[in-house]
Amino acid sequence: MDNLILIGMPGSGKSTVGVVLAKALGLRFLDVDLLIQEREGALLQELIDQRGVERFLDLERDAILSLNCRGTVVAPGGSCVCREESIAGLRRLGTVVYLQLPLEDVAGRIHNLASRGIALSPGQTLADVYRIRVPLYERCAHIIVPTGGQSLAETVEAVKQALAADQSQSRIE
Repeated sequence: MDNLILIGMPGSGKSTVGVVLAKALGLRFLDVDLLIQEREGALLQELIDQRGVERFLDLERDAILSLNCRGTVVAPGGSCVCREESIAGLRRLGTVVYLQLPLEDVAGRIHNLASRGIALSPGQTLADVYRIRVPLYERCAHIIVPTGGQSLAETVEAVKQALAADQSQSRIE
């Protein structure tokens, strides 16, 4: 199996699901947000506050385009779909799986909106970001996995089943 890329809103479980999924599939795990923090020597929220959302999205794009891995579950940030080059880079890297979570669930999981490192423009709400990004996630994804109301184990199993079904469909075509 090549790379799996988990996309979705902040709070959708990309990193948490990614770690468990990587263990279950015998793959490595890479968190793009941590890569950006390491490269820039600053927390995501500091980068957004100091450099602005647009520059942050450029840093994220550059990190995504620099990835050169195989056999890895990759968890990019929730804003990874905000640059066309990032979308293209993710799709070239491997199978993109959208962890689809309803807005109510996203809002219920995020309690630190001002400090979490979410690429919000001034005046934007979480609902605004959700409305903008959902169509981008859907366009980017090879596979969409609804995850609302599921435990971590159920979500990991749902992703594994969706991947198996996708591989079976690919052999038929």
